[in-house]
Order: sequence, then C-alpha cells, then structure tokens
Amino acid sequence: MSKPKISVSVGDLNGVGIEIILKAHKEISQYCTPVYCINKYMLQQASKLLHVEIPDDFQTSFVDGDFNIEPGKVSAKSGNYSFDSFMHAVRLCETKETQAVVTMPIHKEAWMMAGLEYKGHTDALRKYFKKDAIMMLGCEEMFVALFTEHIPLKDVASSIEYKKLKQFFLDLHSSIPNEKIAVLGLNPHAGDNGVLGDEELIIHKALKSANIQVGFEQFIGPIVPDIAFTPEFRKKFKYFVAMYHDQGLAPLKALYFDESINISLNLPIIRTSVDHGTAFDIAYKGDAKTLSYINAVKNSIKTSH
Repeated sequence: MSKPKISVSVGDLNGVGIEIILKAHKEISQYCTPVYCINKYMLQQASKLLHVEIPDDFQTSFVDGDFNIEPGKVSAKSGNYSFDSFMHAVRLCETKETQAVVTMPIHKEAWMMAGLEYKGHTDALRKYFKKDAIMMLGCEEMFVALFTEHIPLKDVASSIEYKKLKQFFLDLHSSIPNEKIAVLGLNPHAGDNGVLGDEELIIHKALKSANIQVGFEQFIGPIVPDIAFTPEFRKKFKYFVAMYHDQGLAPLKALYFDESINISLNLPIIRTSVDHGTAFDIAYKGDAKTLSYINAVKNSIKTSH
C-alpha cells in the first residue's frame, strides 16, 4: 500500500522550520512521502548553514526565488518566500498531487514587510478558499478552537455577535460531529449573570440555537474561563471553544507546548501546522524540537484516510 503524499511548506527560512524538516525527515518518511516546497539553491544554502546533509530521498517541488538566509532576521524576502512556499503547497493539495498540507512557521511581521495583506496562514486560507476556516490547536489530550484569532483584545467583545457565533458552532459541528464541546465565556466569572458584562447572553443564545439545529446538546456553556482548564473539566471535555487567542492558547501551551499542533477546519483541503513560531533566537543553532511537526504530519495522515 503506497504511503500518502504530504506537501510541506518550509516557513520562514530565517527561522527554525527548515532545521526541523531536515531533522525529522527520516521519521516522517516512515508514515508518508513528504514533498517539500523549496528550490535546490535555498535548500543547499540552509543545509550548509546547519552543517547537515540533504537526504538522498528528499523530494522537492520547485518554488522560485533566492535570497541570502540570515538566521534570526525579519526580512521581506524571507517573508515573501515563505508565502510562496505555502501557496505552492496548497495548490499541490488542491490538484490532488498531495493529500494534505503541513506548514512550518511564518513570521507575521515579515509577511507585512513583504506587502502581504494576511495575518497568517489561516487568514490566507480563508480568503483563498472563501470559507470561514476555523483555527483549532491542541493535541490528543485537549483541543481548543478559537472564535477570534489575531485581532486586538479591545475588539474581541464587539466581535461576539449572535449570527456569527452560531455559524461558528455549526461549522465546528461539521468538523467535529459527535463530541461534546465546552464553550468559554468572555468575562471573569462568565459575566456573573450580567454583573461583569453581558456577552455571555449572546454566547448562550447562539450555542442553544446551534444545539437545537444539530439535534443534541453538543455545545456546553458559557463556562467560567478560569476553571475551564482545570483537571476536573479536562476529564469531561477534550474540545473547547475560546473567545479569543490567549484565553485558549495560554493554558494549552502551559500544559502541552511541545506536542501541540494547529489544525485548519472547515476547508476543502486538510491543513495542519506546528503550534510554535519561527524561534529566531535559536535559528540554525541545532536546538529546535521536532515533536509538534511530527504530530502535525501524523494528524494530517490520519485525517486524510
């Protein structure tokens, strides 16, 4: 039985992505045939800086462009190349040349310097496919889906709208049809019945309506945020919805930083990613860990079957 093909975007080449790719190649090749979206010139440059050999079975798919890799530097050229590698990986999957996409970390400021309008991979996928992609992060022990992602904290409360939230729940149900999902409130004490804010009334109305539509009580909440990730709650729930980025990701990374991955739901392709950044401070020093990447690859294979 042939192994599935996975397209891998290399991320920002001034960061740790290419080191992780080269380190983990032998292991992930046991599960799949990775196709790395990079050209030979950039690959050879990176391997020389890392003092590692390029494996004989290292399959690449050409992505145009060349620049001098500068470890740890925010660069428009590196940002642009990471975007081109990403979109190349997506198109390989779209045309069925690969079964899934796995992405290495990009640097958002480098994308901005390159004149790219997107705030990250998920935002780019949303606009490319014209679909409301859902960002979910976690590992086998716990997953957190984010209602809002990369927006200023001051804009979160006004983003909690009934129709938008209900559709988010229904889209999440389409990807996770059978599991109970804990939904966090926004405010301290989940608003204390309106004393500390009334966004929870909107959350409750949206999840109640979504539950009626899906036919069972799938979405539970709004739950008081400061107890949602206690051991007791994590025994009851594997899936959570956080209202904003750090509400969900601070506890997730405190508990499962090394093994967590990022998954894009509600899209026509399978896309997973490492759940960490470019780690410019350790780029090309040989210290980058591979577990998140390996887990992202395994999850993409499992989902593609």
